[in-house]
Amino acid sequence: MANYTTDTYAMKREILTFTNNLTKGLHIPKRKFITDMSYGMLASNSYLLSDIADTLHEEAKKKNTIERLSLNFAKEIPAQLAANYLAKAKTSQAAIQRYTSMTEI
Repeated sequence: MANYTTDTYAMKREILTFTNNLTKGLHIPKRKFITDMSYGMLASNSYLLSDIADTLHEEAKKKNTIERLSLNFAKEIPAQLAANYLAKAKTSQAAIQRYTSMTEI
């Protein structure tokens, strides 16, 4: 028997860990937006703001959640986010190369 609640929380925890690494150095509202969008898109399998708002299960009205997401979405992406992403990609690539060189022996 599958335990969907546990799977959901495990997925959310992984997404939060990943987005926390990407958003280091950003202001809290931008961090929350990136986390909400990442989790919402992955959990809903959709990029529609209404579907993302449904998966966030916020106490605010759905209309207000959609408005908050769309206002943040219209803002420029911080350069710090891109720098964090590139740093994460480089460390991941280095780890993959170390792993593949270990398995070839």
